[in-house]
Amino acid sequence: MAEFTDEEEVLCGASCYSKLFYMNEKFDNLPQEVKDELKIMCVLYTEDIGGTLQLFYDEEGNLNFRSDRNSDDLLYDEIGSVLKIRQYQREKKELLEQLENYYKVGKESGLF
Repeated sequence: MAEFTDEEEVLCGASCYSKLFYMNEKFDNLPQEVKDELKIMCVLYTEDIGGTLQLFYDEEGNLNFRSDRNSDDLLYDEIGSVLKIRQYQREKKELLEQLENYYKVGKESGLF
């Protein structure tokens, strides 16, 4: 799994272990519909696959997915994880591209 660096900024995430969804407060000004869609994506992922899921921006402003699991989680579906992320990248392509553009513009304008 990819390691978190200082140049990365987490947008949101969910965990099947704590049954919690996290939305970074820096992105509170996103439309509620977008925040709801992100929550649905993350929570459904962790319910279907297990583990945790984070959506984060890298240092260039690209939106990435990061999935992880506890070492003792035998029910985590690694193959399903890859397939589910690819499905989201395909089905939510427009939303993900808009979120990348939003972040890049916000970063350039000093919003983030």
